[in-house]
Amino acid sequence: MAIDTRGEAADRPSKPSGQTVKKRTSPALFYRQVIAELRKVIWPTRKDLISYTTVVLVFVLIMVGLVAGIDFLLTQGVLAVFGGA
Repeated sequence: MAIDTRGEAADRPSKPSGQTVKKRTSPALFYRQVIAELRKVIWPTRKDLISYTTVVLVFVLIMVGLVAGIDFLLTQGVLAVFGGA
C-alpha cells in the first residue's frame, strides 16, 4: 500500500530560517577531482581512434555530398520556375 505524503516533504531535512551558505570547492580540490575522474576514463587505443576518425570523416563527406546535391537540385528548380539567367 502506498504512503500518502501529500502536503508534507518526505524525508527532506527542514531548512533553517535564514540564508544557507554554500561551500565553495577550492581550485586544488577541483583539480584533484578532475584528475580522479580522468583516471576512470577508458581511453581508446590508437587502432580504435583511427577507426572512429575514419568513420566520422566518411560520414561527414557523405552528408556534405547529400546536402550539396539537394542544394544543387533546389537551385536548378528555383531557376527553372523563376527563369533565372
